[in-house]
This record gives sequence, structure tokens and C-alpha cells, in this order.
Amino acid sequence: MSSGDFKAAFRNHAAGVSLITADDGSGPVALTATSVISVSAEPPLFVFSVSAQSSSSATITASDTVVVHLLEADQLELAQLGATSGIDRFAQTPEWSRLVTGEPVFHAAPVWIRGRIISRMDAGTSTVIAVHALQSNVSESGRVPTDADDAPEAEPLVYHNRTWHRLGSHSRIPA
Repeated sequence: MSSGDFKAAFRNHAAGVSLITADDGSGPVALTATSVISVSAEPPLFVFSVSAQSSSSATITASDTVVVHLLEADQLELAQLGATSGIDRFAQTPEWSRLVTGEPVFHAAPVWIRGRIISRMDAGTSTVIAVHALQSNVSESGRVPTDADDAPEAEPLVYHNRTWHRLGSHSRIPA
């Protein structure tokens, strides 16, 4: 299968959008990813991949820890920030700070998970990274409402066919 055919096949596979940050001591980096998936709840593990072509790749793969920000549609600017090359992603200092453990975190994200990298696997032109989740922050907007809640449902940011999309009650399919 050609890389073009492979890309075309996955273009129609929608994926949630995350912003991944890290700092291996050489300065903070960030990248936008659609490859973050949960693997296990006990222990809490997730994986993601990072392309060797990314300017953030070397720092992320060399880091001990990362922060994965799970984005909602209202954080499209964060997704675009991590997806834009050749810019200082940390120039807007009020937008981010460091956790007490040192990792860069963007405060606009409704959900973030800090984790320790436990495994790295070369896979073609990418590296698959497995992470043990250590800490999370779920803001009120990122909280999943219960049946008794009147809270609005979160609207995740999704990438499909080279375009950003918003999931919400308007896109729900009745079972």
C-alpha cells in the first residue's frame, strides 16, 4: 500500500485532538496529535505517536514526562498552535505555566493528564510512546454530566478529512 493510499484511508477516520507538551530540560515544546488513545484503566495507561518530522519530536521522545491536553472545540486555537510549525508556541506567557513538577501546561484545556513515559517504540517514521498517567485535571467544562446534571455536554474537538469538527448533541445518532 502506498503512503498516499494509507493517508486517504485514514482521512475518513475521525480522531480526537490533543495538545502534547514536554520539556526535557532544553525548553518547552508542544505538538498537536490525533493519535492519543487510552489503553488501560488499571494501571492508567495511554499511548500516542509522534512523527520524526515534528520539530517537537526529539524533546518529547527524550522527556521523562509529558502532559496531554484533551481539547474541546472551544480550544481550536490551542490545536492550531501545536500544529503550526516555525513559531514560538510558548510566546503567550499568560496562556501557560509550569506544574510544580516542571511540565508546561496550557490552562485553557478543560482536561489534562500528566504522565511518566514508560516505553518508546520506533514505528516507521514515528515513535509510539506509552505513558503511565500520574495526575489529571478536569475542569467543570471538561466534566461529563450525569443524568441528574443540567450541565452542558462537552463538545470535543475532532479532526476528520483534513478539517476540524465539533462533536455535540447536534451530532448524536439515536440508538
